[in-house]
Amino acid sequence: MPKARRSDDWGFPRWRSYESSRETVAQRECDRHGCGEAGLCPAPKSPNSPDRWYFCQKHAAEYNKGWDYFEGLDKEQKEERAKSERQESAGYAEASHYGWTGSGDGSRSADEMMALEVLELEADADYPTIKKAYRAKAKEVHPDVKPGDDEAAKQFQAIQVSYEVLRAAEERREWKG
Repeated sequence: MPKARRSDDWGFPRWRSYESSRETVAQRECDRHGCGEAGLCPAPKSPNSPDRWYFCQKHAAEYNKGWDYFEGLDKEQKEERAKSERQESAGYAEASHYGWTGSGDGSRSADEMMALEVLELEADADYPTIKKAYRAKAKEVHPDVKPGDDEAAKQFQAIQVSYEVLRAAEERREWKG
C-alpha cells in the first residue's frame, strides 16, 4: 500500500475549506459566439427581464455600451425607475461630504483634475495652494501685463476657468460639510 502524501494546505491558515474536494469546477463560458473566455459578467437579455447573458469582461462592455435600461417603459415608469436607482445609490453621494476621503483619492471630479493640470498642481492640493497658484499664474499672463498677446489671453482665460471650477467645488464641499 502506498504511503499517504501530506496535503499542501496543512497548518494555519487553511487555504481551502474542510471537507472540500479537489475536483475541477466547470466554469461558464462567454455567451458570445466563438469566445472561449470565462463568462463572469451577467447582462440582461431584454429590459425588465430576469434572463441574463453571461459574457467575458470585454464582450460585456461591448454589449452594455449601447444598452438603454429604460427601453419599453413609459415616461412615468422611467421616472420612477430612475428615482429608485438614485435612492439606492444615494448613500455614496451622501457619504462624499463627510470628508472621509482626502483630495487626490478619487474625491475630485474629472473637471477638477483638468483644472489642477492647468494650474500645474498635484491632485491633493488644498484650496489656499490653489488660490496662490492661480494668482501667480494670472499675474504672468494677464492682458494688462501682456497687451495684444493672443496666446497669453487664451492662457489667462484657461487659468480663470480652472480657478472657477476649483472654487465652485470648494464651495460645494464647505456647504455640504
